[in-house]
Amino acid sequence: MASAGPRLHSGPKLHTGPKLHSGRRQELGQSFQDGGEHYERVRPGYPDDSADWLIPAGAKDAADLGAGTGKFTALLAGRGLHTVAVDPSADMLEQLRRTLPGVTAVEGTAEHTGLPAGAFDVVTVAQAWHWCDPVLASTEIARILRPHGVLGLVWNQLDTSVPWVHRLSRIMHAGDVHKPHFKPPLGPEFTGLESHLTRWEDPVRTADIMELTKSRSYYLAASEATRAKVLGNLDWYLHEHLGHDPREILPLPYLTQSWRAVRA
Repeated sequence: MASAGPRLHSGPKLHTGPKLHSGRRQELGQSFQDGGEHYERVRPGYPDDSADWLIPAGAKDAADLGAGTGKFTALLAGRGLHTVAVDPSADMLEQLRRTLPGVTAVEGTAEHTGLPAGAFDVVTVAQAWHWCDPVLASTEIARILRPHGVLGLVWNQLDTSVPWVHRLSRIMHAGDVHKPHFKPPLGPEFTGLESHLTRWEDPVRTADIMELTKSRSYYLAASEATRAKVLGNLDWYLHEHLGHDPREILPLPYLTQSWRAVRA
């Protein structure tokens, strides 16, 4: 991915996020067990204000669950929080340890973190809550949070209000699109759910978009024939239909939807 940072835009608050049948959720979630280096290289980061908005004043200790390669973990650690990263994939955590050597990284899930009770001021789940059992995960997160601690949920989503991105998301089979009336399901341990939206653009080339597609659960779980069809359709759409040069830098529009709730 190109190294330039995101450009931020103000925008209205929307309620967004994917929802999957539990069996399908587990099947697709397993596709992320490997490929940590590729995921780190091609997936976008998160805008700074998503972390600034989530982190409560005076917070010192944070846990990032479903941390993957540490895309959101880096924002927590970069703000001086003592940060623990949890993920079920050893491959993802190996990449995280290389990029964030100061972060404690442990294997686990949002439902079973293995972390001590009452140890954290904020617990985040970025781009992963839809892989979790929300009831069990809420109970576990409430256990490891201090009284009045904050749970933060974050999703990066392609901005499908932009027509060319809407069609792109369909070709990519991107599931993370806006559902205006969606609210993330939480257990009774949490209250005061609020949302925040950031509009920004990730500068990429067409090859980056192709690689981004390869990091998504639909592609990872697909047959070779389906993968070839997806990439062929993307090649036609980006280079023939839209006429982009492979060397061209494209501003790919994103919406980052953040949610926060307080331990009751």
